Amino acid sequence: MSDEGPMAVEDEVRAFAAVRDAALTGNDAALIAGHMAEEWVYVDAQGVTTKAELIDWIASGRLVHHTMAVVGGERLARIGDTVVFTARVTSTGAWDGVPYATDEWISEVYVRVEGQWRVAFTQKTDA
Repeated sequence: MSDEGPMAVEDEVRAFAAVRDAALTGNDAALIAGHMAEEWVYVDAQGVTTKAELIDWIASGRLVHHTMAVVGGERLARIGDTVVFTARVTSTGAWDGVPYATDEWISEVYVRVEGQWRVAFTQKTDA
């Protein structure tokens, strides 16, 4: 007998993250924006980037994503309707037409908003 109950929250977030990564590599600014909480921010060594800034960069073609892959260290921690995701991620793309390749540790906070998962916070550190 099959035991197919509701998808575990961690699996829901993994599936959502995969769809969001596909939107990022598709460079569809409107689709990407729909996966983010309005309050979303990105933090790295240069400081804080807002959702509006990121979406503008993607819409204008200033930032282009080509690939994105989780390569190790994946960890999900559920706290109620919030999930903290940490993993090592590689990506390629271009910034102002200059190609880039990254190898980073990423931490993201996912929240359920009106029944849908959204990313609310992203922080990256070079691996």
